[in-house]
Amino acid sequence: MVKEFVVTPWEVKGRIDYEKLVKEFGLNLIDDRLIKRLERYLGRNKFITRKIFFAHRDLGFILDEYEKGNKFYLYNGRGPSGNTHIGHLISFIFAKQLQDAFDVKYLIQLTDDEKFLFKENLKLEEVEKFTYENMLDIIALGFDPRKTRIISDLAYAKTMYREAIKVAKKLTFSTVKAVFGFTNETNVGSIFFTSMQAVPAFLESVKEKRNIPCLIPHGIDQDPHFRIARDILPKLGFYKPASIQCKIMPGLGKEGKMSSSEPSTCIFTTDAPDIVRKKVMNAFTGGRETAELQRKYGGNPDICSIYQYYYFLFEEDDQKIFELNEKCRKGEIICGECKKILAEKIEKFISEHQRKREKARDLVEKFLLKD
Repeated sequence: MVKEFVVTPWEVKGRIDYEKLVKEFGLNLIDDRLIKRLERYLGRNKFITRKIFFAHRDLGFILDEYEKGNKFYLYNGRGPSGNTHIGHLISFIFAKQLQDAFDVKYLIQLTDDEKFLFKENLKLEEVEKFTYENMLDIIALGFDPRKTRIISDLAYAKTMYREAIKVAKKLTFSTVKAVFGFTNETNVGSIFFTSMQAVPAFLESVKEKRNIPCLIPHGIDQDPHFRIARDILPKLGFYKPASIQCKIMPGLGKEGKMSSSEPSTCIFTTDAPDIVRKKVMNAFTGGRETAELQRKYGGNPDICSIYQYYYFLFEEDDQKIFELNEKCRKGEIICGECKKILAEKIEKFISEHQRKREKARDLVEKFLLKD
Protein backbone atom coordinates (compact mmCIF):
# COMPACT_ATOMS: atom_id res chain seq x y z
CA MET A 1 0.00 0.00 0.00
CA VAL A 2 1.42 3.40 -1.04
CA LYS A 3 1.62 5.92 1.77
CA GLU A 4 -0.35 9.11 1.24
CA PHE A 5 1.78 12.17 0.51
CA VAL A 6 1.11 15.79 1.43
CA VAL A 7 1.97 18.83 -0.71
CA THR A 8 0.81 22.27 0.44
CA PRO A 9 2.54 25.68 0.52
CA TRP A 10 3.43 24.97 4.17
CA GLU A 11 4.03 21.23 4.32
CA VAL A 12 5.56 18.59 2.07
CA LYS A 13 5.94 14.99 3.20
CA GLY A 14 5.91 11.48 1.83
CA ARG A 15 6.90 10.09 -1.55
CA ILE A 16 5.28 12.52 -3.99
CA ASP A 17 3.20 11.23 -6.89
CA TYR A 18 3.89 14.00 -9.40
CA GLU A 19 1.58 12.52 -12.02
CA LYS A 20 -1.28 12.76 -9.54
CA LEU A 21 -0.33 16.35 -8.61
CA VAL A 22 -0.29 17.42 -12.25
CA LYS A 23 -3.86 16.18 -12.65
CA GLU A 24 -5.05 17.66 -9.34
CA PHE A 25 -3.50 21.08 -10.01
CA GLY A 26 -4.46 21.18 -13.69
CA LEU A 27 -0.89 21.58 -14.93
CA ASN A 28 0.60 20.76 -18.33
CA LEU A 29 3.74 18.66 -18.71
CA ILE A 30 6.70 20.24 -20.50
CA ASP A 31 6.75 18.20 -23.71
CA ASP A 32 9.54 17.62 -26.22
CA ARG A 33 8.37 20.54 -28.37
CA LEU A 34 8.68 22.99 -25.50
CA ILE A 35 12.02 21.50 -24.48
CA LYS A 36 13.36 22.19 -27.97
CA ARG A 37 12.07 25.77 -27.85
CA LEU A 38 13.74 26.33 -24.48
CA GLU A 39 17.00 24.82 -25.75
CA ARG A 40 17.26 27.61 -28.35
CA TYR A 41 17.92 29.97 -25.45
CA LEU A 42 19.16 27.80 -22.58
CA GLY A 43 21.12 25.18 -24.47
CA ARG A 44 21.03 21.72 -22.93
CA ASN A 45 19.86 22.48 -19.41
CA LYS A 46 19.88 19.75 -16.75
CA PHE A 47 16.86 21.15 -14.94
CA ILE A 48 14.82 20.71 -18.12
CA THR A 49 16.31 17.53 -19.62
CA ARG A 50 16.04 15.69 -16.29
CA LYS A 51 12.49 17.00 -15.84
CA ILE A 52 13.30 18.68 -12.53
CA PHE A 53 11.33 21.62 -13.90
CA PHE A 54 8.69 19.45 -15.50
CA ALA A 55 5.30 21.19 -15.67
CA HIS A 56 3.95 24.58 -16.65
CA ARG A 57 1.10 26.94 -17.32
CA ASP A 58 1.26 29.13 -20.45
CA LEU A 59 4.99 28.66 -21.06
CA GLY A 60 4.26 28.61 -24.80
CA PHE A 61 2.56 32.01 -24.48
CA ILE A 62 5.65 33.44 -22.76
CA LEU A 63 7.93 32.23 -25.55
CA ASP A 64 5.50 33.44 -28.23
CA GLU A 65 5.40 36.93 -26.72
CA TYR A 66 9.17 37.02 -26.27
CA GLU A 67 9.70 36.10 -29.92
CA LYS A 68 7.34 38.94 -30.89
CA GLY A 69 9.56 41.34 -28.94
CA ASN A 70 7.34 41.57 -25.84
CA LYS A 71 9.77 40.64 -23.07
CA PHE A 72 8.50 38.92 -19.94
CA TYR A 73 9.89 39.34 -16.45
CA LEU A 74 10.59 36.70 -13.80
CA TYR A 75 9.16 36.45 -10.32
CA ASN A 76 9.51 33.98 -7.47
CA GLY A 77 10.57 34.10 -3.84
CA ARG A 78 11.07 32.50 -0.50
CA GLY A 79 9.38 32.40 2.90
CA PRO A 80 12.11 33.32 5.42
CA SER A 81 11.22 31.13 8.41
CA GLY A 82 14.74 29.77 8.88
CA ASN A 83 18.17 29.53 7.31
CA THR A 84 18.47 28.71 3.63
CA HIS A 85 19.20 25.12 2.65
CA ILE A 86 20.35 23.71 -0.68
CA GLY A 87 16.83 22.76 -1.75
CA HIS A 88 15.74 26.39 -1.51
CA LEU A 89 18.38 27.41 -4.05
CA ILE A 90 17.04 25.36 -6.98
CA SER A 91 14.39 27.84 -8.16
CA PHE A 92 16.81 30.77 -7.81
CA ILE A 93 19.59 29.02 -9.72
CA PHE A 94 17.21 28.17 -12.56
CA ALA A 95 15.77 31.70 -12.51
CA LYS A 96 19.29 33.08 -12.97
CA GLN A 97 19.78 30.82 -15.97
CA LEU A 98 16.52 32.10 -17.44
CA GLN A 99 17.43 35.70 -16.67
CA ASP A 100 20.84 35.36 -18.32
CA ALA A 101 19.45 33.55 -21.38
CA PHE A 102 16.53 35.92 -22.04
CA ASP A 103 18.04 39.13 -20.57
CA VAL A 104 14.99 39.98 -18.47
CA LYS A 105 14.13 41.63 -15.15
CA TYR A 106 13.58 39.54 -12.04
CA LEU A 107 11.55 40.25 -8.87
CA ILE A 108 12.25 38.16 -5.76
CA GLN A 109 9.68 38.29 -2.96
CA LEU A 110 10.63 37.45 0.63
CA THR A 111 7.33 36.79 2.35
CA ASP A 112 8.29 37.75 5.89
CA ASP A 113 4.68 38.67 6.65
CA GLU A 114 3.54 35.17 5.68
CA LYS A 115 5.98 33.41 7.96
CA PHE A 116 5.04 35.58 10.92
CA LEU A 117 1.35 34.85 10.32
CA PHE A 118 1.64 31.13 9.73
CA LYS A 119 4.34 30.17 12.24
CA GLU A 120 2.76 30.35 15.69
CA ASN A 121 6.01 30.54 17.67
CA LEU A 122 7.98 32.77 15.30
CA LYS A 123 8.51 36.35 16.47
CA LEU A 124 8.54 39.23 14.02
CA GLU A 125 12.14 40.12 14.96
CA GLU A 126 13.22 36.55 14.18
CA VAL A 127 11.54 36.67 10.76
CA GLU A 128 13.29 39.94 9.94
CA LYS A 129 16.64 38.38 10.84
CA PHE A 130 15.95 35.41 8.56
CA THR A 131 14.88 37.78 5.78
CA TYR A 132 18.29 39.43 5.84
CA GLU A 133 20.15 36.10 6.02
CA ASN A 134 18.12 34.66 3.13
CA MET A 135 18.85 37.76 1.04
CA LEU A 136 22.56 37.07 1.40
CA ASP A 137 22.10 33.57 -0.01
CA ILE A 138 20.14 34.85 -3.00
CA ILE A 139 22.58 37.66 -3.80
CA ALA A 140 25.50 35.20 -3.47
CA LEU A 141 24.22 33.35 -6.55
CA GLY A 142 25.48 36.22 -8.70
CA PHE A 143 22.43 38.18 -9.84
CA ASP A 144 22.85 41.48 -11.65
CA PRO A 145 21.51 44.29 -9.41
CA ARG A 146 20.61 46.35 -12.48
CA LYS A 147 18.00 43.77 -13.48
CA THR A 148 17.13 42.14 -10.14
CA ARG A 149 15.16 43.48 -7.18
CA ILE A 150 14.35 41.85 -3.84
CA ILE A 151 11.07 42.64 -2.09
CA SER A 152 10.59 42.25 1.64
CA ASP A 153 6.83 42.46 2.13
CA LEU A 154 7.39 44.31 5.40
CA ALA A 155 9.92 46.80 4.01
CA TYR A 156 7.86 47.42 0.86
CA ALA A 157 4.48 47.29 2.58
CA LYS A 158 3.14 50.64 1.36
CA THR A 159 3.54 49.70 -2.30
CA MET A 160 2.57 46.05 -1.82
CA TYR A 161 -0.56 46.72 0.22
CA ARG A 162 -1.97 49.21 -2.27
CA GLU A 163 -1.91 46.52 -4.98
CA ALA A 164 -2.83 43.61 -2.69
CA ILE A 165 -6.17 45.12 -1.71
CA LYS A 166 -7.12 45.21 -5.39
CA VAL A 167 -6.63 41.44 -5.47
CA ALA A 168 -8.34 40.94 -2.11
CA LYS A 169 -11.45 42.78 -3.28
CA LYS A 170 -11.94 40.16 -6.02
CA LEU A 171 -11.12 37.17 -3.79
CA THR A 172 -13.75 35.46 -1.64
CA PHE A 173 -13.30 33.65 1.64
CA SER A 174 -14.94 30.57 0.15
CA THR A 175 -12.19 30.42 -2.49
CA VAL A 176 -9.29 30.60 -0.03
CA LYS A 177 -11.03 28.07 2.21
CA ALA A 178 -11.39 25.66 -0.70
CA VAL A 179 -7.84 26.14 -2.00
CA PHE A 180 -5.93 26.23 1.29
CA GLY A 181 -8.21 24.35 3.67
CA PHE A 182 -8.64 27.30 6.04
CA THR A 183 -11.14 27.04 8.89
CA ASN A 184 -12.92 29.46 11.22
CA GLU A 185 -9.87 29.21 13.50
CA THR A 186 -7.46 30.52 10.82
CA ASN A 187 -6.19 34.00 11.65
CA VAL A 188 -7.39 36.75 9.30
CA GLY A 189 -3.86 37.69 8.30
CA SER A 190 -3.29 34.23 6.85
CA ILE A 191 -6.54 34.49 4.91
CA PHE A 192 -5.42 37.80 3.38
CA PHE A 193 -1.84 36.79 2.66
CA THR A 194 -2.28 35.14 -0.76
CA SER A 195 -3.32 38.60 -2.06
CA MET A 196 0.20 39.82 -1.18
CA GLN A 197 1.83 36.88 -2.94
CA ALA A 198 -0.08 37.75 -6.11
CA VAL A 199 1.25 41.31 -6.29
CA PRO A 200 4.70 40.74 -7.86
CA ALA A 201 2.97 38.85 -10.69
CA PHE A 202 1.60 42.18 -11.99
CA LEU A 203 3.74 44.78 -10.19
CA GLU A 204 6.02 45.39 -13.17
CA SER A 205 2.95 46.04 -15.32
CA VAL A 206 1.73 48.60 -12.78
CA LYS A 207 5.10 50.36 -12.73
CA GLU A 208 5.53 50.40 -16.51
CA LYS A 209 1.84 51.25 -17.12
CA ARG A 210 1.54 48.51 -19.72
CA ASN A 211 0.85 44.80 -19.68
CA ILE A 212 4.05 42.78 -19.27
CA PRO A 213 4.00 38.96 -19.20
CA CYS A 214 5.28 37.34 -16.02
CA LEU A 215 6.90 33.92 -15.66
CA ILE A 216 7.13 32.29 -12.23
CA PRO A 217 9.61 29.41 -11.77
CA HIS A 218 8.66 27.78 -8.47
CA GLY A 219 8.37 24.62 -6.42
CA ILE A 220 5.13 22.77 -7.11
CA ASP A 221 4.11 23.18 -3.46
CA GLN A 222 3.49 26.91 -4.07
CA ASP A 223 1.11 26.34 -6.96
CA PRO A 224 -2.14 27.06 -5.03
CA HIS A 225 -1.16 30.72 -4.57
CA PHE A 226 -0.58 31.19 -8.28
CA ARG A 227 -3.77 29.41 -9.32
CA ILE A 228 -5.60 32.12 -7.39
CA ALA A 229 -3.47 34.84 -9.00
CA ARG A 230 -4.29 33.48 -12.46
CA ASP A 231 -7.98 33.65 -11.64
CA ILE A 232 -7.92 37.19 -10.23
CA LEU A 233 -5.42 39.13 -12.37
CA PRO A 234 -7.43 39.14 -15.63
CA LYS A 235 -10.28 40.73 -13.64
CA LEU A 236 -7.86 43.58 -12.87
CA GLY A 237 -6.80 43.91 -16.51
CA PHE A 238 -3.50 42.00 -16.34
CA TYR A 239 -2.13 38.89 -18.02
CA LYS A 240 -2.46 35.62 -16.20
CA PRO A 241 1.01 34.87 -14.79
CA ALA A 242 2.67 31.94 -16.52
CA SER A 243 4.55 29.41 -14.42
CA ILE A 244 7.02 26.57 -14.59
CA GLN A 245 6.97 24.09 -11.71
CA CYS A 246 9.83 22.10 -10.27
CA LYS A 247 9.92 18.93 -8.25
CA ILE A 248 10.84 19.12 -4.60
CA MET A 249 14.47 18.26 -3.88
CA PRO A 250 14.38 15.36 -1.42
CA GLY A 251 15.95 15.54 2.00
CA LEU A 252 18.64 13.26 3.38
CA GLY A 253 16.08 11.21 5.30
CA LYS A 254 13.57 8.71 3.99
CA GLU A 255 10.73 9.96 1.76
CA GLY A 256 10.46 13.67 2.37
CA LYS A 257 11.73 17.05 1.31
CA MET A 258 14.44 18.94 3.11
CA SER A 259 12.93 20.62 6.13
CA SER A 260 14.46 23.39 8.21
CA SER A 261 12.53 22.01 11.19
CA GLU A 262 14.49 18.75 10.82
CA PRO A 263 18.12 19.94 10.47
CA SER A 264 19.55 16.46 9.87
CA THR A 265 17.50 16.16 6.65
CA CYS A 266 19.01 19.18 4.94
CA ILE A 267 22.28 20.96 4.32
CA PHE A 268 22.18 24.64 5.17
CA THR A 269 24.26 27.17 3.28
CA THR A 270 25.83 28.14 6.61
CA ASP A 271 26.87 24.61 7.63
CA ALA A 272 30.52 24.00 8.47
CA PRO A 273 32.41 21.39 6.37
CA ASP A 274 32.43 18.78 9.14
CA ILE A 275 28.66 19.17 9.57
CA VAL A 276 28.12 18.78 5.81
CA ARG A 277 30.18 15.60 5.75
CA LYS A 278 28.45 14.15 8.80
CA LYS A 279 24.98 14.76 7.33
CA VAL A 280 25.92 13.20 3.98
CA MET A 281 27.59 10.16 5.53
CA ASN A 282 24.51 9.52 7.71
CA ALA A 283 22.00 9.97 4.86
CA PHE A 284 19.37 7.41 3.84
CA THR A 285 20.31 5.44 0.73
CA GLY A 286 18.89 2.77 -1.54
CA GLY A 287 21.74 0.42 -0.66
CA ARG A 288 21.78 -3.05 0.88
CA GLU A 289 22.50 -3.91 4.49
CA THR A 290 26.15 -4.76 3.77
CA ALA A 291 28.73 -3.95 1.11
CA GLU A 292 28.81 -7.64 0.18
CA LEU A 293 25.06 -7.70 -0.51
CA GLN A 294 25.33 -4.41 -2.38
CA ARG A 295 27.96 -5.83 -4.74
CA LYS A 296 25.91 -9.00 -5.23
CA TYR A 297 22.41 -7.57 -5.70
CA GLY A 298 22.95 -3.87 -6.38
CA GLY A 299 21.11 -0.90 -4.91
CA ASN A 300 18.03 1.17 -5.73
CA PRO A 301 18.86 4.76 -6.78
CA ASP A 302 15.14 5.57 -7.12
CA ILE A 303 14.78 5.82 -3.34
CA CYS A 304 18.32 7.00 -2.56
CA SER A 305 18.73 10.55 -1.23
CA ILE A 306 22.41 10.59 -2.23
CA TYR A 307 21.60 9.80 -5.86
CA GLN A 308 18.92 12.49 -5.84
CA TYR A 309 21.46 15.10 -4.72
CA TYR A 310 23.63 14.23 -7.72
CA TYR A 311 20.57 14.26 -9.97
CA PHE A 312 19.15 17.61 -8.84
CA LEU A 313 22.28 19.69 -8.46
CA PHE A 314 25.68 18.09 -8.03
CA GLU A 315 26.40 16.42 -11.38
CA GLU A 316 26.13 18.44 -14.59
CA ASP A 317 26.88 15.61 -17.03
CA ASP A 318 23.78 13.58 -17.98
CA GLN A 319 25.95 10.67 -19.12
CA LYS A 320 27.63 10.49 -15.72
CA ILE A 321 24.21 10.50 -14.03
CA PHE A 322 23.17 7.56 -16.23
CA GLU A 323 26.40 5.72 -15.44
CA LEU A 324 26.00 6.30 -11.69
CA ASN A 325 22.47 4.89 -11.85
CA GLU A 326 23.72 1.80 -13.67
CA LYS A 327 26.68 1.26 -11.35
CA CYS A 328 24.40 1.44 -8.34
CA ARG A 329 21.94 -1.10 -9.75
CA LYS A 330 24.75 -3.48 -10.73
CA GLY A 331 26.55 -3.19 -7.39
CA GLU A 332 29.64 -1.65 -9.00
CA ILE A 333 29.67 1.18 -6.46
CA ILE A 334 28.79 1.01 -2.79
CA CYS A 335 27.09 3.67 -0.71
CA GLY A 336 30.19 4.70 1.24
CA GLU A 337 32.06 5.56 -1.96
CA CYS A 338 29.09 7.46 -3.38
CA LYS A 339 28.64 9.43 -0.15
CA LYS A 340 32.29 10.37 0.07
CA ILE A 341 32.37 11.79 -3.46
CA LEU A 342 29.14 13.72 -2.88
CA ALA A 343 30.37 15.12 0.44
CA GLU A 344 33.45 16.53 -1.30
CA LYS A 345 31.31 18.14 -4.03
CA ILE A 346 28.92 19.74 -1.54
CA GLU A 347 31.74 20.94 0.74
CA LYS A 348 33.34 22.68 -2.24
CA PHE A 349 30.01 24.24 -3.27
CA ILE A 350 29.18 25.42 0.26
CA SER A 351 32.66 26.83 0.83
CA GLU A 352 32.47 28.92 -2.36
CA HIS A 353 28.90 29.98 -1.61
CA GLN A 354 29.86 31.15 1.88
CA ARG A 355 32.68 33.24 0.46
CA LYS A 356 30.25 34.97 -1.93
CA ARG A 357 27.69 35.24 0.86
CA GLU A 358 30.03 37.39 2.93
CA LYS A 359 30.61 39.71 -0.01
CA ALA A 360 26.84 39.99 -0.45
CA ARG A 361 26.56 41.95 2.81
CA ASP A 362 27.87 45.00 0.97
CA LEU A 363 25.35 44.60 -1.85
CA VAL A 364 22.00 44.28 -0.03
CA GLU A 365 21.01 47.92 -0.51
CA LYS A 366 21.54 47.63 -4.26
CA PHE A 367 18.91 44.88 -4.48
CA LEU A 368 16.33 45.70 -1.82
CA LEU A 369 13.21 47.66 -2.72
CA LYS A 370 11.96 49.97 0.02
CA ASP A 371 9.10 52.48 0.33
